Amino acid sequence: MDFGDRKIIHVDMDAFYASVEQHDNPELRGKPLAVGGGLYGVVAAASYEARKFGVRSAMPGKLALEKCPHLIVVKPKFQRYKEISQQIRSIFHEYTDLVEPLSLDEAYLDVTENKKNIESANDIAREIRRKIFEQTGLTASAGISVNKFLAKVASDYNKPNGQKTIHPTQVLEFMDDLPIEKFYGIGKVTANRMHELHIFKGSDLKKKTLEELISLFGKSGNYYYNVVRGIHNSEVKPHRIQKSVAVEETFWENLLDEEAVFEQLKIISEELDTRLGKKKIRGKTLTLKIKYKDFTQYTRSTTWDGYFNNAEDFWLTAKKLWQLRPFDKPVRLLGLSLSNLNTHAKKQVSVQLKIPFKD
Repeated sequence: MDFGDRKIIHVDMDAFYASVEQHDNPELRGKPLAVGGGLYGVVAAASYEARKFGVRSAMPGKLALEKCPHLIVVKPKFQRYKEISQQIRSIFHEYTDLVEPLSLDEAYLDVTENKKNIESANDIAREIRRKIFEQTGLTASAGISVNKFLAKVASDYNKPNGQKTIHPTQVLEFMDDLPIEKFYGIGKVTANRMHELHIFKGSDLKKKTLEELISLFGKSGNYYYNVVRGIHNSEVKPHRIQKSVAVEETFWENLLDEEAVFEQLKIISEELDTRLGKKKIRGKTLTLKIKYKDFTQYTRSTTWDGYFNNAEDFWLTAKKLWQLRPFDKPVRLLGLSLSNLNTHAKKQVSVQLKIPFKD
């Protein structure tokens, strides 16, 4: 099979938020560290030292402390993470303008044609990782292959501070041997279902026909059928139009009364308005997101005939949406998102998480 001549790199920073904290505070180096968490929060990132105890991102802070009683918990400093992320992206753009950021700490690069005319994508990835370390003191891992799916999977292979290349001649053999749970886009629930169907690695998945996979997994079946054969034609998209804009906050201490909820909704409304104002974006649909102490989640939306105009509109509407559901348990997260925008939106959802669930 001909996989074409594309050269795609996926760069992923190693335990980014935690590594920044350890870099900025030498006393934290070599110690189990969680960014976010505590008794009532959620872990945003965990150092590799903490991961040895089973601490992971998106884990309730209380559970993280049970797994690692001597865990050090620090509040996130997102302005600092954003500052370093911009330094890293500047390095990417020394090689190519085809850079598609996925978050503050990872991005795809298409280096098929690059600014330095370096033939080997492997060499480019090695140079980029070296420059990142020299300029920020942080390590990154990279995956290199012929498409985004393979590059993403490869970047996780030699973490931390490593890289892996999947050459076109190795693609089919690599996919045959790849455990199902390592497939990008297959989560724990789907992996467990595949295991029940005796699908444990790529070669097992490849035995299923397209019709069987669509019958079992719906539209995702088409994706599974293609990627297991090394087919993933999505291009690196440096400019993506936003489909929605959202602000969420996970609280260090659960909100126990309605007055506190309204106060936080006002802050979130103002933050959402600021973000929209910078980009001159307006929208017609506002969605309120609530996550409770027990991790149950609730959303409610309303759509206006015209556009929402300001933070006051967001706040008053959010309060009305809030009152559609009884306040019967503590709240750990609130979020507001605006969609149905005055843009020709296609794919990207931009979310500014105060404590994003990121590995």
